[in-house]
Amino acid sequence: MGYGMSRLEDEYYEPEVQETDGSSSVKVNDEFPKLHNDIFHMTRMRSGLSESIYKSMGTNRGIISTAKLLSGREVDCSGKGMFSSGDRAFVLGRYVPMNGPEFLDRMDSRAYVSQFSADGTLFVAGFQGSHIRIYDVDRGWIVHKDIHARSLRWTISDVSLSPDQRYLVYSSLAPIIHIVNVGNAARESYANVTDIHDGLDFSQHEDVQYAFGIFSVKFSSDGRELVAGSNDESIYVYDLHANKLTLRLPAHTSDVNTVAFADESGHLIYSGSDDTLCKVWDRRCLSTGQAAGVLTGHLHGITHIDSHGDGRSFISNGKDQAIKLWDIRKMMSNADRYSQQIEIQVHPILTFYQYKFVYNMKGMFLPLFLLCSSLHLKYSDLHSCMSK
Repeated sequence: MGYGMSRLEDEYYEPEVQETDGSSSVKVNDEFPKLHNDIFHMTRMRSGLSESIYKSMGTNRGIISTAKLLSGREVDCSGKGMFSSGDRAFVLGRYVPMNGPEFLDRMDSRAYVSQFSADGTLFVAGFQGSHIRIYDVDRGWIVHKDIHARSLRWTISDVSLSPDQRYLVYSSLAPIIHIVNVGNAARESYANVTDIHDGLDFSQHEDVQYAFGIFSVKFSSDGRELVAGSNDESIYVYDLHANKLTLRLPAHTSDVNTVAFADESGHLIYSGSDDTLCKVWDRRCLSTGQAAGVLTGHLHGITHIDSHGDGRSFISNGKDQAIKLWDIRKMMSNADRYSQQIEIQVHPILTFYQYKFVYNMKGMFLPLFLLCSSLHLKYSDLHSCMSK
């Protein structure tokens, strides 16, 4: 939207003119005020604040802060109880990058996965050529840590930073996840040369009968456990303190592409699969082997899930190019799902592609990154703008 508007404005602005006194100015083409472009007017109308907002704020026109807009919505100043589509576009439009992507680094293989740290100060990128780089965002995106991984099958499939930012785990299309200490001062980390990259074996379970690959791995909020999703349709939980696998859960009918802990308790786990379903698992009641609830809505496989951390909501994106915000208080139980005879269609041709989107927020700035074929989606504090 912003790009289209800027293109239209460019067409109606003259180049800089050098004045006789040495100053420069930009002159507006006379045709601009008389513009009768339907797209231009429609875009401006649908991306501006509604009249009810201005009336409720007691002002005619001008800039209204985002904080005032949000507080006004909460007390229902407009009388509608929610933002209009134009109001949402106006608020979010302030934080969408307008200047296009910025070149930061170049490697000799594809960037396959990426992740911001919880506080937004570090950015981790995993490359297909056995390379992981951690960038220091606050110091101009310099390379904070350069990790040369080991024992990979095809690519690094996922990475995860511990909450204290001391450890990093990385997975591949193999049942072994490696953990490396990134809290030391050394910039370079070569597997088993300068640092020990300990291997955590996720195949040490009596129900495992064949080799599998891990697509997703995440730390718990206390850093004591790892949860992983694999291509054997299962979820795994590994206790780092006990140094053993504590749970294997047959979870879906296709590859489990993404997993996440729901909150600080570690009791709830979210999972997303190529069977198009998002599921919620309660580790306190797994005797039946059934999910606590199922969330349907994606048309193709789920590629990434990120929890808000409150145990009630999360966001997901999928191969249908849709991003969804879920409230698990409205999820279906398994009994409801089967009674309604919901038919799930799996599209095998799509299961070979992983799309992830990185979308993080620090303060009120939303840096947006698209790394090759990898899309990761991260929660932003602005999610409340879209929730009503």
